[in-house]
Amino acid sequence: MALFGLGSSAADIDVLFSVEDQRKVVEVKVDKDRKSKFPLYFDGESVSGKVVVRVKDGKKLEHQGIKVEFIGHIELFYDRGNHYEFSSLSQELAAPGELRQSGNYDFEFRNIEKQYESYFGINVKLRYFVRVTISRRLSDITKERDIWVHSYRTPPEVNNSIKMEVGIEDCLHIEFEYNKSKYVNPFKEEYSKELLDTT
Repeated sequence: MALFGLGSSAADIDVLFSVEDQRKVVEVKVDKDRKSKFPLYFDGESVSGKVVVRVKDGKKLEHQGIKVEFIGHIELFYDRGNHYEFSSLSQELAAPGELRQSGNYDFEFRNIEKQYESYFGINVKLRYFVRVTISRRLSDITKERDIWVHSYRTPPEVNNSIKMEVGIEDCLHIEFEYNKSKYVNPFKEEYSKELLDTT
């Protein structure tokens, strides 16, 4: 039981994404024994939806504003106190005031660049999430909801020149320079076609 109502939240927050029931879902191992499902988004895609705030027990809820943020950040296992935020967008949903009943608020972050793919590893996590904050004098009420990001971007291929030197010390010195570090084998495609024809 909460002392003077300080330990319990005065409101419940839900984040619902647009057309969530039609969106692909990715199941990811988030802890040793726990998996979670996240809606799948791609780089450049808009993230939109609705925030539902339910006031508990019909009481009024005074607040200093309600905002929604789209955040991309990296958490390091050995330094959990510090997070590196590489993306942060914010929208105000409601000006300071009071809530006497539940409210719905629409949000949309248009064509967001999501430069990295989501990743949950042993030593590092790269997350994208929507965070809703109801600002209050004593303690804020927050809710986070993750999304999973895939990217179709292919990294630029580097094909620099290579220099090689061979020789015998104080006697012979030969230097080779190739204008590329990677070459395409023109026979590879023909060879694989021959293999397919023989099977």
